[in-house]
Amino acid sequence: MTTATAPKLPKQFDDLQPFADWALQGERARYLKRLASSMDELQSFYDAAMPRLEAICAYLKGIKVEDLTEEDTNLLWVCCSLVNVSFPIECWRQQRVPDSGAADIHAVVEPAV
Repeated sequence: MTTATAPKLPKQFDDLQPFADWALQGERARYLKRLASSMDELQSFYDAAMPRLEAICAYLKGIKVEDLTEEDTNLLWVCCSLVNVSFPIECWRQQRVPDSGAADIHAVVEPAV
């Protein structure tokens, strides 16, 4: 995704803007992006976002849910994607769950922001 069409993140997190295409609402969308990404792409995203996680959490904790801007919400979705990417990076070294056959994710209910 080009930066012209990528979702915007809060100014404090401009360093993560190259990964704003991970601002995906819905577990299914995040899962499909994980599967479609190379391990190098997942690693790059992980390496950029994981060290910023504490700052992101502190930033988001300071905002009431009803006061989240579109940029704040995009940052929240980036964090959700980071969770989705962490197991392939930290544990499996592959995009799919090992030894799981045709495992797939279909969330029945998604959180609404």
